Amino acid sequence: MDTMRDRFATVTTELLDDDPRLAVVLAVISGERFKDAARAHPDRVIDVGIREQLLVGAAGGVALSGLRPIAHSFATFLVERPFEQVKLDITHQDVGAVLVSAGASYDVAAGGRTHQSPGDVALLDTLDGWTVHVPGHPDEAEALLRHAAADGDSRVYLRLSEQSNVAARPVSPGRFEVLREGRTGVVLAVGPMLDATVEAMAERDVTVLYASTVRPFDAATVREATARTAAADLVIVEPYLTGTSAAFANEALAGSPHRVLSLGTRRAELRHYGSWQEHVTAHGLDAAGLRERVDAFLGA
Repeated sequence: MDTMRDRFATVTTELLDDDPRLAVVLAVISGERFKDAARAHPDRVIDVGIREQLLVGAAGGVALSGLRPIAHSFATFLVERPFEQVKLDITHQDVGAVLVSAGASYDVAAGGRTHQSPGDVALLDTLDGWTVHVPGHPDEAEALLRHAAADGDSRVYLRLSEQSNVAARPVSPGRFEVLREGRTGVVLAVGPMLDATVEAMAERDVTVLYASTVRPFDAATVREATARTAAADLVIVEPYLTGTSAAFANEALAGSPHRVLSLGTRRAELRHYGSWQEHVTAHGLDAAGLRERVDAFLGA
């Protein structure tokens, strides 16, 4: 199976052929994946070199010119390093863009802390008007990319990862999917965390929700799901900084007594390299780690 990043390059090249309004902005990373597209559309495939602030600034300029930019790099170089440009050159200018990251929280763990970005979604939450997609499978990534590319002048962040679920789910941007219903609590799995969550909750009497789009936060589905349980207990399993969606969940459930447990990448830095799989385990985001903490929270 191809990766989300592979699928992104293939589909974006196709979209460039089909839609003259699209442009791709790169900063060296993944440049080799767009060689053919650059030859076919030299005016709409722009590589600014190793200049991440310019990457986002140029995307803002492309948007002001009337095109729809798709800017791409590792998450740490697309959101964290050029955050001022995301804030000013795109959000403040009130223009649309599609930011497509790779690397997720620790896919490039061997690259060290400079290549890890567990705080990207939390940073974007400080800005207004961003849609955030976190696909759990290459098929979902393709569907969400196509939706974002055609979505007028909206601001979209598409977070790609090496971690992937075995099977794709149907995507419905802005809506959480109810996978199964239970009585003791609700567990919301985000993107590539679904398989581990389902394994962890096997034989548990819980409702499982799935989200491939986390912003906007589907408060209505969360309220409906928790209302059908014995207690309004919600667990959020996210592949980035723990607590990122806690405020949204608490706001959704503010009308009734409730509890929220946030599980994600811990704030404490892991000062080891290794693989992304080893980081998943170290953060307690594998099935065994999730099961232990969710059972303790729900009193199982």
